[in-house]
Amino acid sequence: MQAASTKARTKTYLLAGHPVEAPPLATGLHLVATPIGNLRDITLRALETLAAADLIACEDTRVTRRLLDRYAIATPLTLYHEHNASAARPKLIARFAAGESVALVSDAGTPLVSDPGFKLVRAAREAGHTVTALPGASATLAALASAGLPTDRFFFEGFLPAKPGQRKNRIAELARIPATLILFESGPRLPAALADLAAGLAGREAAVCRELTKLHEEVRRGDLAELAQAYADGAETRGEIVIVVAPPPADAATLDDGKIDALLRSALDRASVKDAVSEVASATGRPRREIYARALALNEKHDDGASS
Repeated sequence: MQAASTKARTKTYLLAGHPVEAPPLATGLHLVATPIGNLRDITLRALETLAAADLIACEDTRVTRRLLDRYAIATPLTLYHEHNASAARPKLIARFAAGESVALVSDAGTPLVSDPGFKLVRAAREAGHTVTALPGASATLAALASAGLPTDRFFFEGFLPAKPGQRKNRIAELARIPATLILFESGPRLPAALADLAAGLAGREAAVCRELTKLHEEVRRGDLAELAQAYADGAETRGEIVIVVAPPPADAATLDDGKIDALLRSALDRASVKDAVSEVASATGRPRREIYARALALNEKHDDGASS
């Protein structure tokens, strides 16, 4: 029998400057949360798993390599992202069948949040392999915890549509959800997204959480109109951004159409349609588009009555 040509990899990681041997890892898929910015936000269990795995599947090898280099972990990397997932998935499933362990990581935070990992989890479970989740850093929960808004019920939306019309339509749908909203956004799109949120969710409190856990971490709070104005005026938008928006007023869902029409009539008696719609949408938490349609209908009825 031919002798092995390469030495088996030593499965260790560096902790406080000292190498630590990682315990054996069970066969299957291991979902490992990684830091969202500060590389010290890694758990001991995550380090052990990353060091002991036969392979680490990641979105970008350059990003994950920085984390592994910090802790002297030599586990091989392979790409798994939205563009190659269909081709890469069967190869990873074959590794489980061969008795190997694979750690799945995203570029930052907990895998499967806004990435294609769920398809790998589903395929692994359907093939009868073990899937183990290791909790850890999450931009979603970090933003929710620091925003100072209700945390008893929340809805994670992820990224809003990039096209303005689609974004406004989606915001109108989100307006009906009786929970704190959590959204991701890119820096270049942040001012436009906040302007649309301010129009569609008028009057709600919100927080823009930028660069969480990093050197230039910033959490800016205010109502959506104030935040939209701040970023329109040039507030810093670089980095990773999470927007947290307060839920609609507690009594918004209890207002029937008759009560909303009464509020609109009162507002229309002393303000323009635009200002009246903004006032009632802010007071009720109902979508601005819905209130505007009702205002137009009321005006038409008023005009018909006046001309008869």
